[in-house]
Amino acid sequence: MIINEFLPVPGILKNSCGKPFPVHAVRRDFPILSEKVNGKDLIWLDNAATTQKPAAVINRISQYYLHENSNIHRGAHTLAARATDAYEEARSKVCKFIHASSPREIVFVRGTTEAINLVANTYGKQTLQPEDEILVSCLEHHANIVPWQMISEETDAKLRVIPIDDHGQIQLDEYEKMLNPKTKLVCVAHVSNVLGTITPIAQMTKMAHAHGAKILVDGAQAVSHLAVDVTDCDYDFYVFSGHKLYGPTGIGVLYAKENLLKEMPPYQGGGNMIQDVTFESTQYKVAPDRFEAGTGNIADAVGLGAAIDYVESIGMEHICRYEHSLLEHSMEALHKIQGLTFLGTAEDKTSVISFIIDGLSNDKIGNALSKEGIAVRTGHHCAQPVLRRFGMETSVRPSLAFYNTKEEIDEMVRVLIRLKKGQHNFYLQNPHFMVY
Repeated sequence: MIINEFLPVPGILKNSCGKPFPVHAVRRDFPILSEKVNGKDLIWLDNAATTQKPAAVINRISQYYLHENSNIHRGAHTLAARATDAYEEARSKVCKFIHASSPREIVFVRGTTEAINLVANTYGKQTLQPEDEILVSCLEHHANIVPWQMISEETDAKLRVIPIDDHGQIQLDEYEKMLNPKTKLVCVAHVSNVLGTITPIAQMTKMAHAHGAKILVDGAQAVSHLAVDVTDCDYDFYVFSGHKLYGPTGIGVLYAKENLLKEMPPYQGGGNMIQDVTFESTQYKVAPDRFEAGTGNIADAVGLGAAIDYVESIGMEHICRYEHSLLEHSMEALHKIQGLTFLGTAEDKTSVISFIIDGLSNDKIGNALSKEGIAVRTGHHCAQPVLRRFGMETSVRPSLAFYNTKEEIDEMVRVLIRLKKGQHNFYLQNPHFMVY
């Protein structure tokens, strides 16, 4: 499994200073973790849907509105300068975090979905010709399928699907066979939001480039678990959402190589992205400004910068190691439940687990856990094709973060065992309720 070189000696997880991971100190940084749900302590195991926010992020957003709130780039007054500095500082933090070459390669968007749509409607629409091919994997979230279907219909390009094996890993031999001179774009998740599979994305990038294709990597499920180096791995496009990285909702990132951004036409028109406007013609600013029309989500970009500061203060290496121990503990503990089947058992896997239990509907499981204060996701997870690859329409998906504990996982397992054995009276208020 992942991060083998960081694994500690059995029995205790230690950081590079020889100390156990300070999970209880970390938990105190997240106010919502003291919340009660149905009279129980909240156990948040829905991190693949969204992560909770540390006080440092909440306070930074409040500070922005209290002391810096202004529109950016266009004002000569003090608050405009403060807001502009804070916004551009956040861009620089993102640049450093993913090891981009320049802040000019970082475009702020609403989230992963908008970032993919931006690339599809600019680079894709500009580049794709009839009979060209776009490759996506069977693992993809709908956000990395639907935009490419729409552009394929518009350009008469073909959308082809890279298969996965029974463990949920991409079949590289089949991928190699699919690559050809007509392949223009490869669009693949770094980590599956359903199975937790870590795709061999660096190798896939090299293979795509060897055939003259560009690659877009959906990093929504990766950035909070794995170190990302877009320059070393030579990604053409990398996209992610702030709310998956302990930051606010409504802010996301498109990384693209600067030479590609220079070639791409604007996605939207309006203020902020223009150099000069007449009724006859408009001159656009250079990237990234040309892709940030109108008033952006300034406060939440600043909040994302604070989230990156927080994660880096802990250290991605320590986060990876601790979450790996949680994943191993979870898989071992869940094996105790009779009739439980895992979906996705790839060797390289991060902190997402998907399962079903014989004789229990997934909505019943989700509601039973919720009554005990335990939040997991049930449904199709906006990734129906990969579930159908395993003959399922829905699954139960607990997903882990570095503020979770082994004790929380054990409590989830105890509830599931009681439910399976019929020893706990879980009355469903709405038996037709399903969380998606």
